Amino acid sequence: MQEIIQFIVDSASSLGYLGIIILMTLESCFIPFPSEVVMIPAGYLAHKGEFDIIFCIFSGVLGSVLGALINYYICFLWGKKFVLKFGKYFGINEKKFAKFEEFFLKYGEISTFICRLLPGIRQYISMPAGLSKMKLLNFIFFTALGSAIWVSILAFLGYFIGENEELIKTYLNQILIFIIIFCLIVVFIYVKVKIKKNKF
Repeated sequence: MQEIIQFIVDSASSLGYLGIIILMTLESCFIPFPSEVVMIPAGYLAHKGEFDIIFCIFSGVLGSVLGALINYYICFLWGKKFVLKFGKYFGINEKKFAKFEEFFLKYGEISTFICRLLPGIRQYISMPAGLSKMKLLNFIFFTALGSAIWVSILAFLGYFIGENEELIKTYLNQILIFIIIFCLIVVFIYVKVKIKKNKF
């Protein structure tokens, strides 16, 4: 793990903000590697004075949105069959895809925001959004909003904790619990408001 982090640090340091954008674009597609190995080292480099923390976060969000748009347009233009045909090489099967699709249809745009905060599914929520032809500006807004929160958390972890891998793991686990609770509360409020609106 330390070797991977060092490689990311070196790559980001040599490519600058463009490196963060490229790596986060890849992470936000269906290429499976965690955003932690990009944004935490970027935050650490900002702590060392090599980057600006605000530009790190902006680059991370931009990369996340660009990667999400790739997934969105794959589904928007070519549909479910195309995704399932080639997605199997990236861990996407029909059962997993059906779950994301069902979740998206139930909760609409709020799911785009919520899922951007949840590692493991954040890459895939763009697909049902593309299939359902969600409005592009709404998709970008909710994707950017969710990504901004997640990217900021990781960047500031790197900024304040640096290379202390064990401490980062501890804080990440605590943050993930908090995020899950936060997501459940947001979904609960959203559903309640939606039900209330439908009554009138």
